[in-house]
Amino acid sequence: MQTKLFIVALASLLAQFAFGQDDLLTLLGDDEPVTEYATAAFKANRVINLHSIESTAGGVLDVKISHRFGFVNGGIKELFGLDAASIRIGADYGISNRLTVGFGRSSYEKTLDGFLKFKFLRQSSGAKVMPITASVLAIAAMKTIPWADPDRKNYMSSRMYYTFQLLLGRKFSEQFSLQLSPTVLHRNLVRTKTEKNDVLALGLAIRQKLTKRIAINAEYIYVLPDQLADGYKNSLSIGFDIETGGHVFQLHFTNSTSMIEKGFIGETIGDWRNGGVHFGFNVSRVFTVKK
Repeated sequence: MQTKLFIVALASLLAQFAFGQDDLLTLLGDDEPVTEYATAAFKANRVINLHSIESTAGGVLDVKISHRFGFVNGGIKELFGLDAASIRIGADYGISNRLTVGFGRSSYEKTLDGFLKFKFLRQSSGAKVMPITASVLAIAAMKTIPWADPDRKNYMSSRMYYTFQLLLGRKFSEQFSLQLSPTVLHRNLVRTKTEKNDVLALGLAIRQKLTKRIAINAEYIYVLPDQLADGYKNSLSIGFDIETGGHVFQLHFTNSTSMIEKGFIGETIGDWRNGGVHFGFNVSRVFTVKK
């Protein structure tokens, strides 16, 4: 009888200890909600021409080749633009998951460019709710094309261009993402008195996922009135992202010849209504440099 009472008492004590341990784990936060961050709102750190809210991962080198053929309205004598080409080769590196640095060189006006992008907000749900992802972007570009008049006194500062953007985006679902890009473009030297040195613009970009590896992208850059010379257009681009392992191919049509901000925001001349568009592509290949 005493043995049975001892066994019952021991079982009761063990049960109380087990329940007490569960209560302790609860107090320690084992059941607390976790923060879940949105990822891959856009598949690459470019939408088409515009930077996206995405950053290059820390320790990763992203090598990019961007290519634009000539205007489609060149007709059969120009093979609908395929006889001409403009190219940019660049490399972006993730200093951290939030900070990216990049450099590039374009054949168009033989321009060098460099940028810094910092992500200061990340869209999240759960324990910490943040409705958007936000980054700041600073870009400097310099033309190296020979001076139009080498005999006059020319200044290096006249070749410089600066762009500052706030990138605000949200991944609404696994299929759809949207981004706004308020922009200030500063040009040290402009060609006519009717142009402004500081150009204000607003970029709009969307991504609609079609399959697991294919998405359609579109972007439009609205430049506020009375800032550019006559003849310049707002940039409009439409294309597809195709993911193939370590590569992302971006195939698109755009009315912008230049692939950097000072060009496609302030110097676009193509007109979609008369076939003034380029067929082009971006190819991105990533390499893990530092784990």
